[in-house]
Amino acid sequence: MSWANPHLLWLLLLLIPIISYQIWKQRNKKNPSLLFSNTSGLKNLSGNWRSYGIWVAPLLQILAFVLIVIALARPQYKNTTVERNAEGIDIVLTLDISTSMKAEDLKPNRLEAAKGVAEDFINKRISDRIGLVLFARKSFTMVPPTLDYDLLKRLLEDVQMGVVEDGTAIGMGIATAVNRLKESNAESKVIILLTDGQNNAGEIDPVTAADLAVSYDIKVYTIGAGTRGTAPYPVQDPIFGDRYQNVEVNIDEEMLAQIANMTNGSYFRATDTEKLEDIYNQIDELEKTEIEEVIYTDVEDLYPRFLIPGIFLLVLSIISEQFIFRKATE
Repeated sequence: MSWANPHLLWLLLLLIPIISYQIWKQRNKKNPSLLFSNTSGLKNLSGNWRSYGIWVAPLLQILAFVLIVIALARPQYKNTTVERNAEGIDIVLTLDISTSMKAEDLKPNRLEAAKGVAEDFINKRISDRIGLVLFARKSFTMVPPTLDYDLLKRLLEDVQMGVVEDGTAIGMGIATAVNRLKESNAESKVIILLTDGQNNAGEIDPVTAADLAVSYDIKVYTIGAGTRGTAPYPVQDPIFGDRYQNVEVNIDEEMLAQIANMTNGSYFRATDTEKLEDIYNQIDELEKTEIEEVIYTDVEDLYPRFLIPGIFLLVLSIISEQFIFRKATE
């Protein structure tokens, strides 16, 4: 319940002087003209019951005042309905799971950093279908585009390297993602591809896969994950145990930029985890889903429920004071 004129409720403070006046008035009535030493003989006179009603009229007037003030403040019941219409975007996250993703220039390593940032990206989406494609030497769909974000995040968390033969088939990764989006009738179709290497496997080269994306009006954002120069990479030495060696970071930035330009997307380079987070935030802003909200509000005025009883009590107080109960002699 809400109030159309809530400021008028301050009028209820007038009850303090009104009640104080009524109490003062009853306590300071003039003394009676005739005094009786013994009134026991007058107890049974007809009409005596009226003398006990001196407080009825003031009480009714106070209640009437309260109800009328509440009515003036116009209590209302609001029933609000929000109708949302969203033109969803279909997105496929395409993630490199080759063993080079073990490099720790992104923390804790490239793959875990990519998984964590992708999960944050999923959490920000509202009505978009999101899928997950993985690739190394071969590519496969882990999750087709879905609105079940909980399922998507659980399966994303389980992503590991080594489930397919090692290699980097970027073209196959794009082609598999395109295959998942080609039948979509979404307003916008997007592939976000993250890799840390160069295409060295697969039956489809990346540029041909990008041409395929263009034919289905699919936009591709490409991300090269890795620092510039060398990166620490964990290796197992049979003599010295686990140790790190610096490996050269080779990302085919020219090819990734070409793919993005062909499809009206963008290319980004993530040299650390913070930069990767910023890239996903930029993509999130670039691919915002438009949500149209229509708000319907039904207002029901409740003031008659207070005004009518208030007027009734006011009239009843006048009748009781003038005709039913005796008025005190001034």
